Amino acid sequence: MSDKHTGAAHRNGGFQSSLGFVLACVGSAVGMANIWLFPYRLGQYGGAAFLIPYILFIVLFGLVGLSAEFAIGRKAHTGTLGSFAFCWARRGKGKLGHAMGWIPLFGSLGIAIGYSIIVGWVIRSLLGSVTGDLLTGDSAVFFSQMSSSFSNVGCHAAVIILTCGLLLFGATKGIEQVNKIMMPAFFVLFVIVAVRVFFLPGSEAGYAFLFVPKWEYLKDPYTWVMAMGQAFFSLSITGSGMIVYGSYLGKDEDIPKASMSTAFFDTCAAMVAALTVMPAMFAFGIEPTSGPALMFITLPKVFAQMPFGQLFAIFFFVSVSFAGITSLMNMFEAVCESWQTRFGWSRAKAALLCGGIALATGLFMENGDVVGTWMDFISIIVIPFGALLAAISIYYVLGFDEIKSELELGRSKPLPKWFGPLAKYVYVPVTVVVFILGIVFGGIG
Repeated sequence: MSDKHTGAAHRNGGFQSSLGFVLACVGSAVGMANIWLFPYRLGQYGGAAFLIPYILFIVLFGLVGLSAEFAIGRKAHTGTLGSFAFCWARRGKGKLGHAMGWIPLFGSLGIAIGYSIIVGWVIRSLLGSVTGDLLTGDSAVFFSQMSSSFSNVGCHAAVIILTCGLLLFGATKGIEQVNKIMMPAFFVLFVIVAVRVFFLPGSEAGYAFLFVPKWEYLKDPYTWVMAMGQAFFSLSITGSGMIVYGSYLGKDEDIPKASMSTAFFDTCAAMVAALTVMPAMFAFGIEPTSGPALMFITLPKVFAQMPFGQLFAIFFFVSVSFAGITSLMNMFEAVCESWQTRFGWSRAKAALLCGGIALATGLFMENGDVVGTWMDFISIIVIPFGALLAAISIYYVLGFDEIKSELELGRSKPLPKWFGPLAKYVYVPVTVVVFILGIVFGGIG
């Protein structure tokens, strides 16, 4: 994939390089699930054996899932609403497609509302690491205080203001430049912490938990279900955010290659998080956990016991804040672009309204239980349903032959013959399964 950009037709401009596009997509994909869920599931469901189904699903979802969303955005030259309308217009039902597009768009705004609260907790924890309050006191009490109603308004508002401010620099310019800084910094800081953890006495038990293969788990269907869910949600396949990034992509870019690059670096981020989190917990005899408790309660206890723990706590929360901000930018951008295109609004109006809604709504969700319930609803029901609608709209309503022509632009070779059947008869049915099993199990990713 060349670094030359041929110029995008979108009013918001286009990404200036392949690297900028991939880093932006990685920034969107790398989020909290890589940090607080993947390490636990890797160890819980077979260690190295879990990686077999996980990587299989990452390849499937990256190759035909991400590629589809990038391609329809580039083909339609617009984001969520316009792309759905474009697909269904081929059947004379553009208005129906436009109406469907509001579902994944609501998913992006809904997840942004809850996500901004959680990133606010990250910023508050970073400040607590700088002052030492998080490490010298009881981290459970610290978390309880910052996750109660109206208790973290300052950090919560700062996250939204910062995200909107970065987007106001311009869609592609702001997104590309921010991710070129934050994503490499994320990896560097996490690797530094991971290297420090390696030298902790007792950390070898954590590596054994993660990487000693327990092959019998491959016979357990639940292992495959969890691997499927983790891979699907880790890549931010939502029927919205990656579509808008695709709409900013030049016609000379190889979309399947960019998709696999995004999947590769997202997996690297998850592995680096695993190499940091689990060995550290085993080194200090702390029971492995998952979810927000791991990041905001358990890990601070680990840092409190480490030599130079305050410094490494700062590194950790800075890197997590970078991952949070870059993901939030994608969620906001999906909404802003659709509003700009649909209503003819200026970028400033769309961004400020989006941020205002997120803050005004989120203020009443700052309680941990409330935001948890909200995030479950969005992530279990709305987002996978939006992704399913996108998959059906692209591969069945628009049709593979139509999207194939877009997928082959920028490539030196045509798509392999198996790509279409894999997309239509494997990926789309698996997306249906992800949606259904998410409801049955109360979330699988």
